[in-house]
Amino acid sequence: MVQVLNDIRMLVQQALIEVCGPEYSSFDPVVRFAADSRFGDVQINCAMQLAKTFGKAPREIAEKIAQALPQNSIIVKTEIAGPGFINITLADAYIGTCISAMLNDSRCGIPESQKHDIIAIDYSAPNVAKEMRIGHLRSTIIGDALVRILEFLGHTVLKRNHLGDWGTQFGMLIENLVDTSWDLASDHQISDLNALYQEAKQRFDTDPAFAERARKRVVLLQSGDETTLKLWRALIEESKRHFAEIYHMLDVTLEESDYYPESFYNDMLPGIVQELLGKGIAVMSNGAVCVFIDEITGKNKEPVPLIVQKSDGGFGYDTTDLAAIRHRILDLHASRLLYVVGAPQAQHFAMIFAAAKKAGWLQEPVRAEHVAFGSILGEDGKPFKTRSGESVKLYDVLTEAINRAFAIVHEKAKDIPLDEQKKIAQAIGIGAVKYADLSNDRVKDYVFNWDRMLSFDGNTAPYLQNAYVRIKSIFRKAGLDESTFTALVDTFAVPEERQLALELLKAGDYLHQVERSLEPHRLCGYLYNLASLFHAFYEKCPVLTAAPHDKQRRLALAKGTAQVLELCMGLLGIHVIDRM
Repeated sequence: MVQVLNDIRMLVQQALIEVCGPEYSSFDPVVRFAADSRFGDVQINCAMQLAKTFGKAPREIAEKIAQALPQNSIIVKTEIAGPGFINITLADAYIGTCISAMLNDSRCGIPESQKHDIIAIDYSAPNVAKEMRIGHLRSTIIGDALVRILEFLGHTVLKRNHLGDWGTQFGMLIENLVDTSWDLASDHQISDLNALYQEAKQRFDTDPAFAERARKRVVLLQSGDETTLKLWRALIEESKRHFAEIYHMLDVTLEESDYYPESFYNDMLPGIVQELLGKGIAVMSNGAVCVFIDEITGKNKEPVPLIVQKSDGGFGYDTTDLAAIRHRILDLHASRLLYVVGAPQAQHFAMIFAAAKKAGWLQEPVRAEHVAFGSILGEDGKPFKTRSGESVKLYDVLTEAINRAFAIVHEKAKDIPLDEQKKIAQAIGIGAVKYADLSNDRVKDYVFNWDRMLSFDGNTAPYLQNAYVRIKSIFRKAGLDESTFTALVDTFAVPEERQLALELLKAGDYLHQVERSLEPHRLCGYLYNLASLFHAFYEKCPVLTAAPHDKQRRLALAKGTAQVLELCMGLLGIHVIDRM
């Protein structure tokens, strides 16, 4: 609960005014939950910075701040550690009051951010006329988790699924469709388009005459030729059907209204070129219009060109991305721009952001951030592929996840009706795939391993889901309706109770960490620690057989744990399950 840190921050700021003067009333005292419980519950880390300002030893500053803390019912002990850390131990009654308050709060006591942004987030971005592959997984689910968290914290989030639906490849594909007399009335599937694309690509690479016709077909597409547009629209419609199926399986929030493909920006592209030329930011180079960023150079130390218009007059994705960033800032008034795109595109986005700054579009306080991520690897440590060496289809991965989960559920819970088993398997299988990705530091590669991600032990979605199932079972056995249960928490009988309670109050802090860092693995690590503490609490502290006062308190802690698990897992796009 961020309120805990806010309460401590207010007390410390009062002390800072007494020690340092009224001008320090808004100084950030750097209040954090302690990483190690041996050093208290909360830590204040501002003494080192203040010591430099006042020319005194950090410990001396820290001692004066600790002594100046006003009388209160929140803090029971302060200690100075190391070079000047102030370690604070919270009163049990204060922790209990916070837990009692969160029990019937759908937000678990987590406030919205004080400042609300308009955030445009670019993610998923599959290509039309191609099946979604494993490579689309990370962008889609990282983006979805960030959308959910940022919306929960009160921001206005503009989802932008930047579909690849334009360019040379469509001239190539449509020309091949014309040559083969493709029947629009037939019931084609995305796999048909995949095969047709591969056929067209082979012809483009080996048949110069076909390649020339394909380039002319691009011109026809861009000039609005109706026959060409009719085929292009058919490709898009079939692709959208496929995307919708994948997004439904993944249970992500993307809808067709969030699709803003490359073609959406077509009418803006000539104006982008003229504006950049008019401002002297773009120049002619070898017949093309380019922007050069001095600090971004290639292997020969020469500046790398950002090609705004090709020598043949066409436009590429450089121009589209420039149009998109301009539109999002100037037309949509976004104050934060996020691009959830693989790490190999780091230089491209560095150039886009630099060009946008030179053009005067991207200015403080607007921020643009490349939310980079690594690759998914197979067991051999190489990019995850099929045995034949092809990129793995995302539909196949998700289907296998559900099937593997069903085999586990069917073995463990044969007494549960089959339809319910299937729903549980869906939640476990898809949750396992998502969590395996999100729990890893996004900038790093990770190895895709079925046994590890579907395990009920360790840092996995099934482990978290199992903790929730255990809590639901407790309330069923107690004959209590968890949704209406409430209890006053005023003290703790054993350390496991206090540790669990304190951990419950940290959820908001971790959500705000993700808000700042855009790193979902921080929230995953918190949830794993919370579930681990709950399991330790459950083993140590009998609930249903405890004395009445202890039973009420322990049921309250169990309910609080279930609430935080359900809320935070939901913000990661993962479902909890009631029984298994």
